[in-house]
Amino acid sequence: MDNLYVILPMLLKIAVVVAVLLLLPLPLTWLERKIAGHIQQRPGPMRVGWHGLLQPVADGIKLLTKEDHIPSAADRTLFKMAPVVALVPPFVVFVAIPLGEPVTIFGTEVMLSLSNMNVGLLFILAVSGIGIFGTILAGWASNSKYAVLGSLRAIAQMISYEIPMGFSVIGVVMLANSMNMMDIVTAQKDMWNVVYQPLGFFVFFVAGLAEVQRIPFDLPEAEGDLGAGYHTEYSGIRFSFFMLSEYLGVVIIGFLNVMLFFGGWHGAPPFIPDTVWLLLKVGFFIWVFMWFRFTFPRYRYDQLMAIGWKVLLPLSLVNILISGFFMF
Repeated sequence: MDNLYVILPMLLKIAVVVAVLLLLPLPLTWLERKIAGHIQQRPGPMRVGWHGLLQPVADGIKLLTKEDHIPSAADRTLFKMAPVVALVPPFVVFVAIPLGEPVTIFGTEVMLSLSNMNVGLLFILAVSGIGIFGTILAGWASNSKYAVLGSLRAIAQMISYEIPMGFSVIGVVMLANSMNMMDIVTAQKDMWNVVYQPLGFFVFFVAGLAEVQRIPFDLPEAEGDLGAGYHTEYSGIRFSFFMLSEYLGVVIIGFLNVMLFFGGWHGAPPFIPDTVWLLLKVGFFIWVFMWFRFTFPRYRYDQLMAIGWKVLLPLSLVNILISGFFMF
């Protein structure tokens, strides 16, 4: 009976997290189209529902009913496996992301996370990097030159920006003396890390944009020269899996920016619950990512590589040296 009381809350939290993450792209796609419309001085989606609110539902129905085409020369097994491999890691990452301090419900303390890992930050960075395998499989299995070039670009981009991203959070770990996400947020109760780590935040923010392949770092897709990159040959529900993983990646980077550098749920006004305050901060970063998409042009590939290796990597190392010097 005691095990039942432990398992049921965990299953309930898992069900809620999975349901929310699956439905999250619906409002995000509508929001992104509206932001694009207003930046470009047009209304955006307006036809389906009030101000186009039902447009994501219509798009979902279209993707579910659209023909699922597989190229005749493709590796069918890997082709079907790739979208799932790309989609699973973003869901797993949310195991280690807390949404606030534990709360008491009917005399029982409930954690607002699926797991409070001692190495939560390391787990998040490690698992998020696995998603690149879905991109690799998609490009290789499609047996298309555009898809292969897109997957090769994605591999090189991931390696180039994963390293400075990992180095940029070392200063945060030094300040918190822990890799536990709860401890990192608690260490910012009096002062946010962005005050002590402005250089680390800059490197992490730019590397995060590149990791989720958002403009100006969307070279693996690059509609202008690769058609759509690694998912050129995908259609229907399999294509939607890649889009879902991309949006979840944006949400993850938003959470990490807030929790590592902007105090997490700390600093909320008295009338705003801590979890709501955290989500508002994350929403702001998601808006910034969407704003960037419709503001900045895409880099050339040589510029993309130069920024990762010649700018962000040295800056991340300098940040570690400066952090160590002041802590010493």
